Amino acid sequence: MLEPTHSLKLRKTRDEKARMNFVSGIRAHVLNDMANGMRAVWEADVEPEFRRKRRRGPKDGPEVHGAMKSNEYFKFYSTLRVTAQDLVWQSVFPPLDRERDRLKTDALELRRRSKLGSLTLAENFEVPRYVSAIDVHLMAGNYDGEYDSDDVTAGSLYDNGLAVFSFGLMGKNLDDIGQSIAGFVRRKFPQLAPKKILDLGCTIGHNTGSWKDAFPNAEVHGIDVAAPCLRYAHARAQAQGRAVHFHQMNAEYLDFPDASFDVVFSSMFLHEIPKKSIPRILAEAHRVLKPGGLMLHMELPPNSQLSPYDAFYLDWDSTYNNEPFYKPFRDLKPEKLCRDAGFDPKKYVQFVIPSIGWYGEKVWAGAVAQQGEVDSDKTGRLTDGVMWYSFGAFK
Repeated sequence: MLEPTHSLKLRKTRDEKARMNFVSGIRAHVLNDMANGMRAVWEADVEPEFRRKRRRGPKDGPEVHGAMKSNEYFKFYSTLRVTAQDLVWQSVFPPLDRERDRLKTDALELRRRSKLGSLTLAENFEVPRYVSAIDVHLMAGNYDGEYDSDDVTAGSLYDNGLAVFSFGLMGKNLDDIGQSIAGFVRRKFPQLAPKKILDLGCTIGHNTGSWKDAFPNAEVHGIDVAAPCLRYAHARAQAQGRAVHFHQMNAEYLDFPDASFDVVFSSMFLHEIPKKSIPRILAEAHRVLKPGGLMLHMELPPNSQLSPYDAFYLDWDSTYNNEPFYKPFRDLKPEKLCRDAGFDPKKYVQFVIPSIGWYGEKVWAGAVAQQGEVDSDKTGRLTDGVMWYSFGAFK
């Protein structure tokens, strides 16, 4: 497990570190070894039986799910994966409970001494019910849970929990998505030269800061609905020496002028939004983009670009991991979403971007010259490594 490197990281005992490493190891085993075993069970046993009974192959993920639900291997896989997910957060609670006051004090001090960026919280802000009513991916209290004034607990829980959850795949600062994609955009579109960049649903700003690294002269903004995550994000950015402006704001109703940003970005955000709200978010992104600007969303690939089995596998979270909007989003067509939001279909883009941390800079840089494998069984999947799927459009 790679730990956060900034000064807000939790101070853990040896036993706590060992527990976190153990949980990371379980998750790696489930998502690698057991996932491969489950695919083998599907191909050797379940799929042939499905074809024998139906006289055809499965047409989509739900049909694969229906065939797999009674399989003992699938039930064991799902049980262990849910248990491991819960253990991720449980492993963070002891040091977080002990460090809560220290984190709050340190965050306040970083804010007081702040000479980089800013933090703007809204008075009487109404957190959308699709956030406040759900402990998404089983994270207790979700992003918005607050326990006292100036609370940063949810931010720390997410920061340290994600480090355990990702078992090193996100990099030491959990910013591999941001580093890989922001750097990709800088190299692939040198004419873009953004002056203002916006990250939607930024959580703790772990990928927001990467845009500042890639474009140091740009003014970088991140928005989210969750105050404790934004407080933590601002303090975290200060501790890392990054100038980022954080705002409490709903992406459906952006409080920015028309044509005010050159890049609008999000990472793993849209799949936590109800289907009815996504068109408003993309329309707002279109509104605040300058002509020639780029909207880009990093997400898991749409079901339309995957085999029935891979669609079933990636949609597991929607049924078993308290992410009810996950599959409905992935059933949508990204091209249509962009077109309906006002973007020219001819300016639609999608990429599969190699992880810079996984593959190294040489392989990652080589991918800039090509679009990557899209509309294929390798679209943004964890196949021979880590790939980040992104879609969007130029205005």
